[in-house]
Amino acid sequence: MTPNTLCPVTILLVEDNPDHAELTKRALEGGHVGNDIVWVKDGEEALQYLFHRGEWANPARAPRPGLILLDVKLPKVDGHHVLRAIKEDPDLQRIPVVMLTTSERSDEVDDAYRSGANSWVTKPVRFAEFMETVKTVKLYWMLTNRLPD
Repeated sequence: MTPNTLCPVTILLVEDNPDHAELTKRALEGGHVGNDIVWVKDGEEALQYLFHRGEWANPARAPRPGLILLDVKLPKVDGHHVLRAIKEDPDLQRIPVVMLTTSERSDEVDDAYRSGANSWVTKPVRFAEFMETVKTVKLYWMLTNRLPD
């Protein structure tokens, strides 16, 4: 099998805050791993992307992600609902989902893991800490961990 370092994957970033999305993309784009990053702004658009509906109906425009970074508090459809939809679908359930959020509520963390989240990462408030956290997530999920084929 080819290691992830030689086989870039698409990362789906589901984030409604444009500033957080831009910082996350900048942190993910750093280094030498050439992953494609697709940013969608709410839970409804994430579901459209994943299930090839609406503007994402063409699978060539919406390649299957190898990793999903999912915010919890999203407009239209919240992150917990999106997570459950992913983990209930046989074609999507193997995709690792990292909940990347400002929430530290224990009930939300517990609910996410019960629903199949692979990781829960709290976004730090400070810029430098935020960038370091996202880089750490990238290093683990893209370089250390073996993603499913």
